[in-house]
Order: sequence, then C-alpha cells, then structure tokens
Amino acid sequence: MAGCCAVLGAFLFEYDTPRIVLIRSRKVGLMNRTVQLLILAYVIGWVFVWEKGYQETDSVVSSVTVKAKGVTMTNTSKLGFRIWDVADYVIPAQEENSVFIMTNMVITMNQTQGFCPEIPGKTTVCETDANCTAGSAGTHSSGVATGRPAFLRAAENFTLLVKNNIWYPKFNFSKRNILPNITTAYLKTCIYDAKTDPFCPIFRLGKIVESAGHSFQDIATEGGIMGIQIKWNCNLDRAASFCLPRYSFRRLDTRDTAHNVSPGYNFRFAKYYSDPNGAEHRTLIKAYGIRFDIIVFGKAGKFDIIPTMINIGSGLALLGVATVLCDVIVLYCMKKRYYYREKKYKYVEDYEQGLGNQMDQ
Repeated sequence: MAGCCAVLGAFLFEYDTPRIVLIRSRKVGLMNRTVQLLILAYVIGWVFVWEKGYQETDSVVSSVTVKAKGVTMTNTSKLGFRIWDVADYVIPAQEENSVFIMTNMVITMNQTQGFCPEIPGKTTVCETDANCTAGSAGTHSSGVATGRPAFLRAAENFTLLVKNNIWYPKFNFSKRNILPNITTAYLKTCIYDAKTDPFCPIFRLGKIVESAGHSFQDIATEGGIMGIQIKWNCNLDRAASFCLPRYSFRRLDTRDTAHNVSPGYNFRFAKYYSDPNGAEHRTLIKAYGIRFDIIVFGKAGKFDIIPTMINIGSGLALLGVATVLCDVIVLYCMKKRYYYREKKYKYVEDYEQGLGNQMDQ
C-alpha cells in the first residue's frame, strides 16, 4: 500500500522538464546529423519533389467514344463471297467505354421452328411421354464451324479511333486526347506507335494485342478482352500543353494454361427474316471476338498553401525523431550510458521544502 502511495505521489507531485545537454562526441554527433539528413532527404526528395506534397490533387472525370474502321472479305462454301464492314462485325454498334470486334464465328443458316430428332443421351431419350418434359431445352447447339485460323483473320488490320475527353472539376480544367496540333489530314494517315507517334489516337488491333504480349490470331480464334489504358497525370503548375495522355495495353481475361476451362469470349445472336410464304427463318451466329475496354485514370495537382504547410509541419516534427533515436542510443546502448544519464537527469527538491529543512537545522 505504501508503495502505491509513493508512486501516486510521484505522479502527482513531480514535474519533468527537458534539460539541454551538449555531448561532445564525434560518434553521437555524426549519427545525429546522418539521421537528420535522411529525414530531410525524405521530406524534400520524396514528399515535395516526387509526390509533389505542395499540391492539392483531384481525380479525373472522363468520357470515351470509340469508332472502328476496316473492311475485309471472305469466300466460303456456306456464305459465298462476302464483304464485311463495320456494320457486320461491331456488335452492338455502341457501347459505353468499350467496343466488341467479331473475329470468328460459328454460323447456322435458315433455321426454322419445328420438330427434329435430338442427339441420344440420358436427358433426351424418352421411353414414355412422361419422360419428356414439355418446354425443356438443352444448353448446347450445333452449327457450321469455320475452322482455324480466325474467320475474319484480317481484323488485325482494323483500326480504332478513341476519343477521350477529361475534366478535373476542382481546377475547372478540361482536355481531350485529340491534341490541338492534330489536324484532320493527320488523323487520316497516323497510326499509334509508342516510339514514333505516341499521341495518335488511332490504334491498329494487331498492334494492341502485340503490345500486350499476345498473338492476335490466337485471341481472335477464341475471343478475349483487351484493355486500352489511358493515363492522365497532369501538373497544372506547368502549361496545359504538358498535360498529355499516355497509352498502355494489357489483356484482361484470365489465361491460365494449367486450368484453361471455358477460355475466350463469345456469345450468340440471331438475324430473323421471312420467306415469300411468310414462314419465319433465322440465321444463328455464335460470335467470337475481342472486346476492347478503354480504362481512363489519373490525377492532377496544383500548388496550394494548405497541403504545403501541413507537409512542412510534418517534416519538422519528423526531425524530432533524430533526437529521440540519439537519446535511446546514448542513454541505453553506449558503454558510457551511466555517465551520460548522470549528466542528462538532475533531481531537484521543492524549493520551499528545502528552505524549511535548512531553517530547522
């Protein structure tokens, strides 16, 4: 009980105040300056220069439209000679931030509704009427395979014109990826190339897939999903002409060679028509192709006094870490730690109490 009272009394009636002790030691002084320099390098180099801690930032708001171009032809026993243009292979005609290009197909022509024999199987062989449920249907169907390579293998030469408008609402700054120096004549001839023409907004499909490290013919046969990434990182303390888009490409659908179940990307759709007798027919198409998703991201920054002062204050506070680290090493790790403790700490009794003891003597 007495021990607890002593601890409580020490807590209530004692006061600690810092004491400045100048230690003349090359080892300790060099360590202190080294830690301070590292902290300054972090604050200046990383926080202010690299991360631009003096700026207020905003995230991008974006809109995208895509226009495909390209014509090819096929000549098969089923379809005969046929020309394919945008209206045939872009399905649907418009999507939000993406476009689907059909590159392969399985087609079944002149389908009509009626009665036909089914492939024998556990769920299709009926001994009595009770075995066959009215309205039931299987999930698989047959069609005319076009073989390998991809049916529209010339699609790698098709092009996409990507129009991207961005806006940073906090700074009321807007721009588009068709830069002010780009003319109509230039758009008719340019093709994006990372080295020779990095700001052309027209992309060749084969080049997109190649830049992502894949073969166009492989992905065109089974289908897949490609990402066109547009990065806008803008330093608005500089001229607006320095705010430029950066393009990159990657494949988005999983390609696990060890477990490659249901690969690619495909779907079915039908085109309906009626013969002269009024009977309804349809052409069923299982379309394989590449969906191109346009992904826009980035941020803009501009000088602001509030984040500047906050980061300066944080940097000054971090400098105190050097003192704390040196105190720990000097007082607890060095050989002369007991000597430094005697110099660091001094115990002083209450003045009035000390004066009263002297008068009693």
